[in-house]
Amino acid sequence: MTLSRRGLLTTTTATAVSLSAPPSSAAPAPVSGGERGRRLRTGFERLAADNYARLDGRRVGVVTNPTGVTRDLRHIVDVMHADPRVDLVAVFGPEHGFRGTAQAGGSQGRYDDPATGLPVYDTYGKSGQALADAFTASGVDTVVFDIQDVGARFYTYIWTLYDCMEAARLAGKRFMLLDRPNPVTGRSAQGPVLHKEFASFVGRQPVSQAHGMTVAELALLFNGEFLNAPVPLDTVLMTGWRRSDFYDVSGLPWVPPSPNMPTPDTALVYSGTCLFEGTNLSEGRGTTRPFELLGAEGVDGRWAAEAEGLGLPGVHFREAYFTPTFSKFQGKTVGGVQIHVHDRAAYDPVRTGIGLLVTARKVWSGFAWRPDDWIDRLTGSARVRTLIDAGATADEVVAAWQDELRAFRRLRGRYLVYA
Repeated sequence: MTLSRRGLLTTTTATAVSLSAPPSSAAPAPVSGGERGRRLRTGFERLAADNYARLDGRRVGVVTNPTGVTRDLRHIVDVMHADPRVDLVAVFGPEHGFRGTAQAGGSQGRYDDPATGLPVYDTYGKSGQALADAFTASGVDTVVFDIQDVGARFYTYIWTLYDCMEAARLAGKRFMLLDRPNPVTGRSAQGPVLHKEFASFVGRQPVSQAHGMTVAELALLFNGEFLNAPVPLDTVLMTGWRRSDFYDVSGLPWVPPSPNMPTPDTALVYSGTCLFEGTNLSEGRGTTRPFELLGAEGVDGRWAAEAEGLGLPGVHFREAYFTPTFSKFQGKTVGGVQIHVHDRAAYDPVRTGIGLLVTARKVWSGFAWRPDDWIDRLTGSARVRTLIDAGATADEVVAAWQDELRAFRRLRGRYLVYA
């Protein structure tokens, strides 16, 4: 895999301005959590504190979902719609919808929002010219993106970001990114890097499985490396966020970004255990602990014991039994494991996910991949599947992607804007 770099010099000066320190006249509001005296403001908080000056004279459309909220849980669309300083003319909803009424793989379609009367356009399943046409039909000249990410390559909102940036470029629109924390820190990139022949909506470009970036940093990466040509981009960064911060340090309320992402604990394990979507085991959908509970009919306590024997850092495994209310094994009692992270700083979700796949295959004769080889889309190549099928250990599987991961880490480092 070759990772090329285009310089950011072709982007607009707005991006460079956004990377500078916030104006001294905009005093940050205090938040709970974190080190004493340290404060965090999201991109939206900074935008609003500056009286929406960056949107002056603009016809604005917002790409968002239920996570686009203020610290007191008002939706930013409702806030901006009520503010005469913002000419908000449209909303664009991703997977699960703008207000969050759709389950996985669903959206809300085109409708008028009852609360504001604004037209809501569906972005899910649209990209390229089709999405550019939706931007044109809406009458906006500036597309604003504000969605909480969870730090995993296969979480579709970052590819909604990518598709919207490309569509905005095609439609001749400006693009603004309002940043939010990566809830599982921005310390490091982990896992295999996507191979382009396996590109899909769970991975458009060669990014590692756990990317360790914020959405603003991803937007800069996309603009500098992966778009066909840069879009005029304005990134409104956070203040007060550090790469080592977990979500609870932010003092922000957690709104589930999707129906099966109920807590930051879910996000912590997701970049590893989502791989079970590519198997015939339940990944815990239909339980109160999705992606923390894994299992299938016929699995017993041997799996937890085998997984515990790997000695993976920061995590223990408990024998568990559960009955999913929907999705795989709906209404049936299944056996498996519950993941208990006891040291989140030491925990490696991707290595843990691989270890669980290897041990599940070892102890359960019924183990199988999804017939469509969805695991290849999730991991970004056929390598993980073929190595595990060949009897490789977890360490051998992890070792196989280290060269490409090092190359991605070097590329990623050029676009990191927080310490």
